[in-house]
Amino acid sequence: MAVPFLPFVLKNLNSLIQNEVGLLCGVNTEMKKLSSTLSTIQAVLEDAEQKQVQDKAIQNWLKELNDAAYEADDILDECATEALRCELKGQGYGSLKKVSTSLLTCYPVQNVLFRHKIGNRIKEITQKLDAIAANRSKFQLTEEVVVVTRVEYDVSRETSSVITEPQLYGRDEDKEKIVKFLVEDVCDIEDVSVYPILGIGGLGKTTLAQMAFNDERVKPHFDPKIWVYVSQDFDVKRVIKATIESANEKACEAVDLDSLQRKLRDMLHGKRYLIVLDDVWDEDPDKWDAFKYSLACGSKGASVIVTTRVDKVASIMGTISPHRLSVLSKEDCWLLFRQRAFGLRNEERPNFVAIGKEIVKKCGGVPLAAKALGGLMRFKSEEKEWLHVKESEIWKLPQDKNSILPALRLSYSYLPLESRQCFAYCAIFPKGS
Repeated sequence: MAVPFLPFVLKNLNSLIQNEVGLLCGVNTEMKKLSSTLSTIQAVLEDAEQKQVQDKAIQNWLKELNDAAYEADDILDECATEALRCELKGQGYGSLKKVSTSLLTCYPVQNVLFRHKIGNRIKEITQKLDAIAANRSKFQLTEEVVVVTRVEYDVSRETSSVITEPQLYGRDEDKEKIVKFLVEDVCDIEDVSVYPILGIGGLGKTTLAQMAFNDERVKPHFDPKIWVYVSQDFDVKRVIKATIESANEKACEAVDLDSLQRKLRDMLHGKRYLIVLDDVWDEDPDKWDAFKYSLACGSKGASVIVTTRVDKVASIMGTISPHRLSVLSKEDCWLLFRQRAFGLRNEERPNFVAIGKEIVKKCGGVPLAAKALGGLMRFKSEEKEWLHVKESEIWKLPQDKNSILPALRLSYSYLPLESRQCFAYCAIFPKGS
C-alpha cells in the first residue's frame, strides 16, 4: 500500500515560505500556490489511504501523487541549497532577509537564471499536482476522517528470557509438554537434545519458550540457563559470542571462531545447561553443525529449545519431532483481546463486548492479531470507532489460512502518519537488519 509522502513535502514547503526562502529565490508566489494545492490534496489523504486497500484506481492515484511529491521535494531541496549558498556569500549581511535584498548585487546573472529555471519548475509541478487534485473527485474522497485517534507504538523485534506476557492463554498443555520433556524425558540422554517449537508468525512461540524457561520446575534443573535471539542470519561467531555473554552476563573479548568455540566448550563442559535459540530462520545445516560442535560437552539432560517458523529449520536442528503450535480457541483469543482492550477497568460496556467478540472472530485464533487489535481498541471510547474497525475493508483482503496480515494492517493504519512513513521506509531492509 502506498504511504503518502505529500504531508512531509508540505511541511518542508511551509517552513521554507516562513523563512522567506521563496523571496530569496524569487519564487515566493509560486511556492504559495504550490502550498495551496498540496493542502487541498492533503485534506483527503486519510480517506484515500483507507480506501486504497480495495480500490486499485486509488492505489494508482496515490502512486502518481507520491511520484509528484518526490519531484516537488527535489525542487524544494534545490531552493534550500540555493538559499544556503546565498547566505554563505552574504555572511556579512547577518540574515537571510538582508541577503535577499542584496542578492542581485552579489551575483546578478546567476541568480536571474536560477530564478527563471526554478520558477518554471515549480509552475510545472504545481500544474501536475493541480491535475492530480482534480482527479480526487472521481473517487468520492471525503475530507473528514472517521477515526482520528492514533496510538504511538515502540516496536523491537529482539527478545529476551524475561516474561513479557502477564498470563499465557490457551497454552497450558503446550507448556506442560515442554516442561515434562526438559525435566523428565531427557534426564538420561547423553547427547544434547534439541526441541523445536514450530508455528507461523504471531502464534506465541517466543512467549511459550519464555514461560517454559522461567518455570519453577525448570529453574533448579539447569545451570546455566541461556537465552539467545538469533533472527534471520545465523552467524556462528555472533551466536556463540551471544551465548557466552548470556551465560556470564558480561561482554566476551574473544573475536576469532576458534577462541569462541573453545571458550564456550569450557563454559558448558560437564554441565546440564538449557539454551533457547529464539526466532531461527537460517536453513544452512553447516552453520548449525559448527555451533552444535561446541555444545557436545554437557552432562546428561543438556537441552536446547529452538523457536522457528521454518519446517526445514526444525528438521535440521531438532533431535525430536517439532512441537507444532496451533491457533487459539475463540474463547482464549477473546480473553487475550479483552485483557488488552479493557485492561484493569472493571466496566466492560455490553455493546463494546459484542463488537469486540466479532472482531476477535476475524483474528483467526492468532494471539498476535488479538493483542494488536486489543491494544488498538483500548484507546477508543466511541462505539463508531469500534464498528469502524470491525467493518473495515481490510478484512476483505485475500489472505492465506491463519494470516495475521489484515489485523496488523489495521494496527498500522492507525499509527500516526510519521510512523507509517517510517515503517514503509524500513520495509526496504531485510528482516533482522
